[in-house]
Amino acid sequence: MKLPGVRFRHVVVALASALLLTAEASTAGAAATAPRTVAFSGYSWAVKASPGVVGPGPNYFSDSPENVWVDDAGGLHLRITHRDGAWQAAEVVVDRSLGYGTYRFDLASPLGRLDPNVVLGLFTWSDDAAYNHREIDVEVARWGNAAAASNAQYVVQPSGRAGNLRTFALPDVAPTVHEFTWAPKAVTFRSATAAGTNIAGWKYTGRDVPRSGNERTRINLWLARGNPPTDGAEVEVVLSNFTFTRR
Repeated sequence: MKLPGVRFRHVVVALASALLLTAEASTAGAAATAPRTVAFSGYSWAVKASPGVVGPGPNYFSDSPENVWVDDAGGLHLRITHRDGAWQAAEVVVDRSLGYGTYRFDLASPLGRLDPNVVLGLFTWSDDAAYNHREIDVEVARWGNAAAASNAQYVVQPSGRAGNLRTFALPDVAPTVHEFTWAPKAVTFRSATAAGTNIAGWKYTGRDVPRSGNERTRINLWLARGNPPTDGAEVEVVLSNFTFTRR
C-alpha cells in the first residue's frame, strides 16, 4: 500500500501496530475497547480505528457505520468521509489467517475513475515484519497523479525491488473480479469482468514469494499521503463478495 518503490505503509511503527485492531479508550490508562466487527461473506472482520493519523497514508481511520457497513444484500461498503474537520478512511481485517490459496474480491463499484488521491487495497498483511510482512497487494490507485496511464497494480513486497510490481489500466466498468492465488513458489494475479473477460493478469515467481504464516486479509480505502480527494467529494466503494479457496 504505497507509492511504487516507496516503503511507507506504517509511518508510525509501534503506534500503528497497536491501533490496527483496537480503539484507544477516551480516558488515560483505561483498557482499550474491543474493535467493532462486521459480518461479510461468511467471515468476521474487525474495523480499524485510530484517534490519530497512522499508516497507510498517513490517515485517520474510523470504525463509524458511516465509514464501514454491510447492507441488507450482504454488500460491504467502505467510505472515505469528511467529519469534524478531518478526512476519515476505512479498513477491515479478517479474523483469521487463511494461508495459501485463492483470494477473490468481487467489486460492485466501477473503479476506473477513482479520484487520483484515493487508494483501494485488497491485500494480505502481517504485523510481524518477517517475509516483508507477508504482503501481497491488488491496489487501485493513481498515487496523486491524475495523468497516470495506469491506475492499478499487483505487488509482491518489497515493491521497490525490480520485478516485484506490475501496473495496468483498469477500465471504468462494473462489476469486476480481482484475485490472487498464493502458492509456496508463485503468486498468480488476475482481474476480469464479472462475465469473465480478462482485464489483466500476472504470475510472479521471484525470490520474495512469502511463506504463509500469521497474515490477515485486509480491505481498505484511503488517501495517498493523506491528501484529500482532488474534487473534495466523499468516496464510496462496494464489494459484493469475498471468497477464499484453499489450494
